[in-house]
Amino acid sequence: MDHSPSNDQAFTRESLYGTAAEPTYAGVTSFMRRRYSRDLTGVDLVISGVPFDTATSNRPGSRFGPRAIRAASVQMAWARHYPWEFDPFERLACVDYGDCLFDHGRPESVPASIQAHAEQILEAGCGLLTLGGDHFISYPLLKAHARRHGPLALIHFDAHSDTWPDPEHERIDHGTMFYHAARQGLVDPACSVQVGLRTTNDDVMGFQVLDAREVNRSSPETIAERIRARVGQQPVYLTFDIDCLDPAFAPGTGTPVCGGLSTHQALEILRGLRGINLVGMDLVEVAPAYDSAEITALAGATLAMEMICLYAAR
Repeated sequence: MDHSPSNDQAFTRESLYGTAAEPTYAGVTSFMRRRYSRDLTGVDLVISGVPFDTATSNRPGSRFGPRAIRAASVQMAWARHYPWEFDPFERLACVDYGDCLFDHGRPESVPASIQAHAEQILEAGCGLLTLGGDHFISYPLLKAHARRHGPLALIHFDAHSDTWPDPEHERIDHGTMFYHAARQGLVDPACSVQVGLRTTNDDVMGFQVLDAREVNRSSPETIAERIRARVGQQPVYLTFDIDCLDPAFAPGTGTPVCGGLSTHQALEILRGLRGINLVGMDLVEVAPAYDSAEITALAGATLAMEMICLYAAR
């Protein structure tokens, strides 16, 4: 552990490794108190935000998601993440890279800005956990990851399939990303799975769908086993839309849908994915303006930590 007595570890932390406590109610709110840095020398994993929400089809506000997730994360940053038997920050040198910069007044340029932001990080040999932002950001992120790793297996937690057809052109829309990703070969539907869906889209485009009713009728261990069997040892991109959770557990999102997963179910399923070849991940659609007592932001931060543990467990 990092036993440095300093507070504001986002700036004062001497080592990129370790966990040390500081007051949870004060200080700079980097994700899990990791050092803010754009220096990627020796870095294993980057946490970065993409505060973009103009592709949403209902309530906007997830541009404030990265800030809210970071703020919620600091209340967990004082000790090793439960119930994992190791501290991922002892294994991984992690930094909070801050947020992707784009010109909101030129929306047509935003996808390329997100992709370039991710490619710069990946080309430095780092893994990337991205905090959204609406779910559209997964599309340019998948382009960047597929460029480095080849076609990806997609594990997609969501209330919506996000494969609605867009045959005429590439809409900047948070409901069409995986339609394009499948058609362009960024992801391979034959080794990909969508979990928690509970909205109608009859064309599954070859993806395996474990909808919310099936998840709720099964144990988390069973669902995790089916996901692992589907993706095998393919390079995996994991994307988690917070609206996969039922609105009782995550009210702070733009398109809530009743009948979803509990936070407990989602965490247990993620823990059951240990051993997958995870190469990239994002957590999206936290919209704090609609949140209650920060429970959505806290769920997002906790799920993001599970992803980091999965990445470290490789």
